[in-house]
Amino acid sequence: MQPHTSTDPPANPWFSWDYVQRNWGDLTSALEQHSSLTLQAVAIALVIALPLAAAAHLRPRLAGPLVGTTGVLYTIPSLALFGLLAPYTGIGRTTVLIGLVTYALLVLVRNILVGLQGVDEDVRDAARGLGYGRARMLLTVELPNALPSIVAGVRLATVTTVALVTVGVVVGYGGLGQLMFRGFRSRYHAEIMTATILCLLLALAFDLALFLIGKALTPWARATRNA
Repeated sequence: MQPHTSTDPPANPWFSWDYVQRNWGDLTSALEQHSSLTLQAVAIALVIALPLAAAAHLRPRLAGPLVGTTGVLYTIPSLALFGLLAPYTGIGRTTVLIGLVTYALLVLVRNILVGLQGVDEDVRDAARGLGYGRARMLLTVELPNALPSIVAGVRLATVTTVALVTVGVVVGYGGLGQLMFRGFRSRYHAEIMTATILCLLLALAFDLALFLIGKALTPWARATRNA
């Protein structure tokens, strides 16, 4: 009599704590890379977007071309953009950062510009009555009043960037995307799911942190809502 042999495929669960324990080093390294790429890209994009939006606000004729240009850049598929940059900027962090900054610009420029344009005209009139010049009004009146819109733009850009970092896997620098890609190649469900969940948690953590920072920076907004 032939011994019974099982033909069942090996277990391949979507959730595995054993996988997390065995690959803790890879997970923390990918998460650190993902986080640093996101924060650096959004910070650089914000530094670029602020003066661009301010210039468009001061010179309304620039608003259309500026928003249009950033919109066109945003429509470039991420895989194509990274592929186009790689021959010139190499494989790795620089290429991914350039792509991420490019995509974040549209969200930030548009939100900053909307915030500046939405400042109450009575507030501007009061500043003019106090002798404020155009530059001083922008820096000390309009930008502070536009903070809620700016923070909203930063939150949206940050969450979007967390998702886009994964595409950096095409140039070998995709943070948690590296683990997702490895999981897809090996068809290992736990690796795919763990990296996906970490991406979601990272986006939620950044969004919550920025929400709290925004509340701390705009106490007058809460007072206005309460009133």
